[in-house]
Amino acid sequence: MKANFKKLGKKIAVLGMTVAMTVSMFAGCGKKEKEVNVTYTPGTYESTQMGMHEMTVKVTVSKDRITNIKLVHSETPGIGEPVAVSMPEEIMEIQGLGVDVVAGATLTSKAILAGVADCLKQAGASDDDIKALEGVKKTVEKEKDKEMTADVVVIGAGGAGMAAAITANQEGKSVIVIEKTSKMGGNTILSGGAMNAVQDGSDVAKEKEDSVAKHYEQTFNGGDQKGNPDLVHVLTDNAWSGVEWLKDLGMEFTGVVFTVTGGMWPRAQQPKEPEGTGFFKTYQNYLDNHDGIEMVYNTTADEFIVENGVVVGVKCTGKTGNSVTVKANNGVVLATGGFGWNVEMRQEANSILKQWPTLDETIPSTNTSGITGDGIKMATAIGANTVGMEYIQLLPLGDPSEGHLGSLSGNIEHAVESRIFVNLSGNRFVNEGGRRDEMTLGLFAQEETTMFIVMDSDTYPNGDELNNFGERICDLVAAGRAYKADTLEDLAAQMGVPAENLINTVNEYNRHCKGGDLEGQPDEFGRTLFSDTEGKNNGINNAPYYAAKRVPTVHHTMGGVEINVNTEVIDTNGNVIPGLFAAGEVTGGIHGSNRLGGNALTDTVVFGRIAGSNAAKYTR
Repeated sequence: MKANFKKLGKKIAVLGMTVAMTVSMFAGCGKKEKEVNVTYTPGTYESTQMGMHEMTVKVTVSKDRITNIKLVHSETPGIGEPVAVSMPEEIMEIQGLGVDVVAGATLTSKAILAGVADCLKQAGASDDDIKALEGVKKTVEKEKDKEMTADVVVIGAGGAGMAAAITANQEGKSVIVIEKTSKMGGNTILSGGAMNAVQDGSDVAKEKEDSVAKHYEQTFNGGDQKGNPDLVHVLTDNAWSGVEWLKDLGMEFTGVVFTVTGGMWPRAQQPKEPEGTGFFKTYQNYLDNHDGIEMVYNTTADEFIVENGVVVGVKCTGKTGNSVTVKANNGVVLATGGFGWNVEMRQEANSILKQWPTLDETIPSTNTSGITGDGIKMATAIGANTVGMEYIQLLPLGDPSEGHLGSLSGNIEHAVESRIFVNLSGNRFVNEGGRRDEMTLGLFAQEETTMFIVMDSDTYPNGDELNNFGERICDLVAAGRAYKADTLEDLAAQMGVPAENLINTVNEYNRHCKGGDLEGQPDEFGRTLFSDTEGKNNGINNAPYYAAKRVPTVHHTMGGVEINVNTEVIDTNGNVIPGLFAAGEVTGGIHGSNRLGGNALTDTVVFGRIAGSNAAKYTR
């Protein structure tokens, strides 16, 4: 059946706007597995919860029904905001709490469910009632099997997949995008948004003493020269054109260029929108204003369709368990991400080099829960070669308050130059401007594998500014996810570290900040980034002071399917697999043993565009 292409979706809401939503009672909208009879005291009840931001949940009940749910929130557009719309509707529909947590929006999902449950308890529901309500789930009838066709098929609606889809559409092709979750975004939308790119010869590049050649050198050497130099050149040579392409699509950047953690140099372009939301507001806006791209959500790709040695499509499973077969007239693009949440795969990969003490389930991941290596397994099933699977990147910046999720949410830093890391003894232990693997290995050696980021008020002058993830510093402090104090002594007390050690640590750091590395007295950990190239950072000496606790977290898997500079997938014999292209974290061979901070989003845009263009041009 030929796909019916329509303009899709409603535009994402404006960031920062506090949204109040009322969900009216549904009647007869769906079947439930079971009924639970609970007697409530009629009225309206209120609960305050912390999602990505603080939210207020208001629930109105009659004697035996939930009649109204209202949320007052400022959850992030494209991440938590859609869930804040859909989840109350589902709860109302089934009159129960058996609603699944949404991948990539775990904090928002849990906050809503906890808020509703708290309100129902206030209304008289017992713990046993709440447990019973959690067992109420919607029964979904299996839909009919279906077949779809487009010129180009893209598997995965993250950064690389959407860059490929839009590029193919710009080439005049119809596109179907298969996504196993309920929304576009992947890992990209959860990122800090930093995108490394150098406009060679520009005033900014001269100011930062940067160049495309330096970007290449630091990327190649930063990966211990384990990456394919041809792919590294493609990445760095095309980075700025990727920024220009995004700008042409309407994406806005602040003009600020900074050093992201592990980035090695101030060349990260800062989007105007927090996290990765700017990318997907831009991509959604393109979808809203152009025909020819069909988004197929809640559909899992299972295996490639290969005819006469050519990849011509993919077999999928729909949301209700039905079969969905999608064929491509031209090429197929694989963009399903890495395997950060597949514990078995990452343990197996880690066993090759034994780089990390463990990558078992005790180590969380910054990735959305849907990143489980599906595409790599699909590709190897048809003979694709993999490269660099043993290289897995961890960050020392995971949020311990989020348990298994381990998101970068709650990370208070804005740039490398403005903060230090201290252990539970209040001492520095690593070069905070160095490589991500070195920083995280240093953290593994610390007590309780835990550290604090410490900084002053230079980037939080008023206390209500946002971090790189759209969170207000005052909200993080109020929730106990960050600490704030007017003196280092008080900050140390809140952190639970010796005040004398913390003060001495900060004083020593400040000595270097005043003039960079002191002559004859280099930093004991080899740090050289004490201030940005404009000398704006003068140390940690402007109260109030801030700190936040951090733990190791799996961040990026550098290994994946092998590709060439055309993004064609290579088989185990070194030959191209006809019809199949790949881009993003599902691929290997670009970043070597260690990815520079800020290069991942560059990767999605640069190689996603190449994959989309070449898939559009492919003929068989």
